[in-house]
Amino acid sequence: MTLTMPTPRLGALDPAAFSDEQKTIHDAILAGPRGRVEGPLKVWMRSAGLADNAQRLGAFCRFGSSLEPRLSELAILVTGRVWTAQFEWSVHKPIALKAGLSEAVVEAIRSRQTPPFERDDERVVHDFAQALHRDHRVPDALYAEAVAILGETAVVELVGILGYYTLISMTINAFNVPLEGDQVPELE
Repeated sequence: MTLTMPTPRLGALDPAAFSDEQKTIHDAILAGPRGRVEGPLKVWMRSAGLADNAQRLGAFCRFGSSLEPRLSELAILVTGRVWTAQFEWSVHKPIALKAGLSEAVVEAIRSRQTPPFERDDERVVHDFAQALHRDHRVPDALYAEAVAILGETAVVELVGILGYYTLISMTINAFNVPLEGDQVPELE
């Protein structure tokens, strides 16, 4: 089955027409760890205040949290899958694989199966993320296990990552953010 992407709802922005505030934020994103303005960041550039605050939160969630990249990318993939956010999945799948998630785990998440985890930290991040997305709550036993395995600070940051990437996913889906280049959608 060939998946198709919906038509983007917003056209491209012309950086030459940016306000001073937009130029400052655009330049800050380019100079930061992302190095480019893509996907939902392009949408947010229409609101300089949202773009500024969201990109700073995102930089922390992606590059500054105490969760190692393998675990934060797992949380991002779970969120992208919950929302069927094609752009998010296409960007973060290769990052997750490079960070050490197995192909089998990534494929199970993509196909909405239970992943074959070999590590307890991955299982608890997955289960925590799934419970919070699905039930909007985390059972006491799962919460206690997450704190025991990850630590309290990491659990707080995990919730922040899940929330931020929910905002990303909502932006992607509300505005039909297209995939980059010749990428094809993978999520049904």
